[in-house]
Amino acid sequence: PLQEFQFGGEFRQMPDPNTASDEQWADYVFNRNGEPSVKREWWHHIASGTWFLAERDNVTDEIVRTYLFDREGAQ
Repeated sequence: PLQEFQFGGEFRQMPDPNTASDEQWADYVFNRNGEPSVKREWWHHIASGTWFLAERDNVTDEIVRTYLFDREGAQ
């Protein structure tokens, strides 16, 4: 059921806290890409406590694919 899922926001790579400039941190915290397209997003399945990524077309609301986060394969 749809009620078992919670949106967690767009997936974005966090800059390295040890080397990022103030401008890089500000960009990460405050700026988002709002253009219509397929977005990678965090979603939470409440019943199981599982966080996963979904690629969703934010124009049609179609889910293109879902998968578990892989730190090694993250872009």
